[in-house]
Amino acid sequence: MRVPLWLKIGWTIWLAIWAPVYWRQYGAQNFLYFCDIGNVLIGIGLWLESPLVFSWVGSGLLVFQSLYTIDLVGAVLTGKHLIGGTEYMFDPHLPLAVRLLSLFHIATPPLLVWAIWRLGYDRRGWKLQTLTTWIVVTINFFWRPGQDVNWARGPFFHEQHAVPGWAYLIAYLVIVPLAIYLPTHLLLDRLYRRTHPVVPSEPVPDTTSLSQH
Repeated sequence: MRVPLWLKIGWTIWLAIWAPVYWRQYGAQNFLYFCDIGNVLIGIGLWLESPLVFSWVGSGLLVFQSLYTIDLVGAVLTGKHLIGGTEYMFDPHLPLAVRLLSLFHIATPPLLVWAIWRLGYDRRGWKLQTLTTWIVVTINFFWRPGQDVNWARGPFFHEQHAVPGWAYLIAYLVIVPLAIYLPTHLLLDRLYRRTHPVVPSEPVPDTTSLSQH
């Protein structure tokens, strides 16, 4: 067992608490955010001890969750949001329990880095993340577009009007994988190239000994 049992059980219990609270607060569409999809995939990856699952989630979330952490910590220390996206964490009208559960964004990057170091890096991960983006963001674009889930209609939860919506969507589906997922993949591949999962080969029969009989 390469992943401690307490971590598997702990994440599962956390998911069982987090999911219904988020569902009640935000509704079903919120679970199409990449960070929320990542939570579920991490739970699956922990139990399967799957390099592919963690490489998949890592290529998609490490950059964004790290930026989230920087913005939140910066806001706590300076009172200013350096990037944006964590303003809701200081909204007194949002239940404290919901905001506390949102701290998973901070725990995700170190967990992903540890899991990939522990289990190995699978080069197919960023391709799966790209496919996930093509499917999920297209759904976000058409389903309740006013919610702007995953910025499917415009950056920072504001619909853009600089270009036609279809042009923005196509640009999103091309630029994000090339500008975010691919560089993350290349970095992880370079850092963990010696920990790629290896599939054991079938034993080769000893034909020498057979020919002597």
